Amino acid sequence: MDTLQQFYINGRWVSPTEEATTHAVINPANEEQIATLPLAQAADIDSAIAAAHQAFPSWSALPLEKRLGYMEKILEAYQAHLPQMAEAISQEMGAPITLASKVQAPMGLAHLKTALAIAREFPFEEAVGQSLIRREAAGVCALITPWNWPMNQIMCKVAPAMAAGCTMVLKPSEFAPLSANLLTQIIDEADLPAGVFNMVYGDGAAVGPLLSSDPRIDVVSLTGSTRAGESVSREAASTIKRVSLELGGKSANILLPGCDLEQ
Repeated sequence: MDTLQQFYINGRWVSPTEEATTHAVINPANEEQIATLPLAQAADIDSAIAAAHQAFPSWSALPLEKRLGYMEKILEAYQAHLPQMAEAISQEMGAPITLASKVQAPMGLAHLKTALAIAREFPFEEAVGQSLIRREAAGVCALITPWNWPMNQIMCKVAPAMAAGCTMVLKPSEFAPLSANLLTQIIDEADLPAGVFNMVYGDGAAVGPLLSSDPRIDVVSLTGSTRAGESVSREAASTIKRVSLELGGKSANILLPGCDLEQ
């Protein structure tokens, strides 16, 4: 996976702008290192945001059917790469291949299909009395996703944003980057206009504040820890941007001394 050494910015794979700290990707099932990837620095994040910001006016103005046409291409390519997506998820999560192939990978496909169906029926323009209500794209979205249910969490953010006319910077979990990398390859095959979709790897504690505080970012959607949610909310406050948080870490599994570990 040569592209694991690169970010996807402005419609092409690019190397880090400076020497980057590397992160080891571990398969939790056997604790073996399966890959390394660079962690984005401030200059990389700035390039990704700039690309999304520049692409927003033309992408949001594109007729809905044309945007959905690009998404249909992504859907077809995702379907074709479903076995590879399941394998990537199995490796990065340490999940059984049956779970990855029957549930995890198809969830990304399901979110994409749902976004397409809803977008075709959504009242982007609606007459109310003598007024016209127009629902416009929110802007540039920073999408920060966790390691668990990677394609579920990524696609439930990416697909609706894309359909609505938003551009985006995706920051997947550095612990589970393989599926995000494959999705980016799939999106690249669809020939989206440059800058609509951008993807960088990075440490959440370092990258989150850079995305959240930047005035060119209009929406931050985070699925992660309470600590990360606090940071995003704090950093986003000065620019009054929209923030959507799903904060986990609530489901501890407590094993008491008398439990049957084998069972």
